[in-house]
Amino acid sequence: MLSLDLVKLHCRIDSNDEDEVLQSYIEAALGHIESQLGRKLYDDSVPDSDPNGIVINAPIRHAALMLIAHWHENRESVVVGNFGSKEIEIGTWRLIQPYRIMGA
Repeated sequence: MLSLDLVKLHCRIDSNDEDEVLQSYIEAALGHIESQLGRKLYDDSVPDSDPNGIVINAPIRHAALMLIAHWHENRESVVVGNFGSKEIEIGTWRLIQPYRIMGA
């Protein structure tokens, strides 16, 4: 779905030291997006048994990368200061919102 190599390139990580945590971020980001969309994400094709499934496209992939990079840089649940993560949330939502099934 979302390769570890692509995530490492996006986050500018050259070592393998954080592969395990990055893999957990991948799973969490895709799970979060699935829950927001109310749809299961697939790599290549949607099975006939899942009428609401969706193949991961460029906007969904980019939203996941944005979430992963944000979580990698901000590993705590609270960020102190005159800034916050609201723009990240809005940006990812704008990328995935067109793929949400309304009224489901």
